[in-house]
Amino acid sequence: MKKYLLLILACCQYSYASELVYTPINPSFGGNPLNANMLMNKAQAQNKHKAHIEPKSYAEKMQESLERAYINRIVREVTDLAFGESSDENVFGQDSVFTSGDYQIQLLTSNADSITIQITHLISGEVTTIEIPRFG
Repeated sequence: MKKYLLLILACCQYSYASELVYTPINPSFGGNPLNANMLMNKAQAQNKHKAHIEPKSYAEKMQESLERAYINRIVREVTDLAFGESSDENVFGQDSVFTSGDYQIQLLTSNADSITIQITHLISGEVTTIEIPRFG
């Protein structure tokens, strides 16, 4: 029995130990930035809270769609005016005004050098003026 004990003690004498090094997983605390996506996916999978979405009526969807289409057309026309492309139909007459929700969009001037558009928030009265230089 003593022989086995001495043999075990002799073997243990040659074992080595090293220090433990902690490496964080979360990139916010010094971990690998490639872990961020994985951690976000885990957090979203565990999230039981969902935002309540109020269903929209057909009339509201139709109004939003028409507003988007008209605003897209305004942007297309301003782009055509700015880059010198001509189109058969022009959404703007001089001093054109379009009201969308709480905003009023107005083409102020369209001269050889620039196009000026004014966007007014109808409730607060805040005015944003955009001046687009012409090319071409």
